[in-house]
Amino acid sequence: MSSELAIVYAALILKDDNVEISADKLQALTKAAGFTEIEPIWFSLYAKALEGQDIKELVFNVGAPAAAVGGASAATGGAAAAEAAVEEEKKEEEKEESDDDMGFGLFD
Repeated sequence: MSSELAIVYAALILKDDNVEISADKLQALTKAAGFTEIEPIWFSLYAKALEGQDIKELVFNVGAPAAAVGGASAATGGAAAAEAAVEEEKKEEEKEESDDDMGFGLFD
């Protein structure tokens, strides 16, 4: 098992017990499980990344498409989103064309 996976499991254990996730608690759990060669930076990175996150929500929505989460509002706003994407593409094309007006090119 990788060290990152051990830290994720430790975070899940803490969340399941309704304990606040901190770098010290993650480190204590992984050491108790026998993972002693994990670099300390990983504990603080995971603790900061998971701070304020609802881990249960993240676990239950893994692989769920974003449109399914939005439900009906995504269906009604789909046309507006598509229109906004087309406008954005047009703006990008205009920007690309303006680069040609500088008078020099890549192979000049």
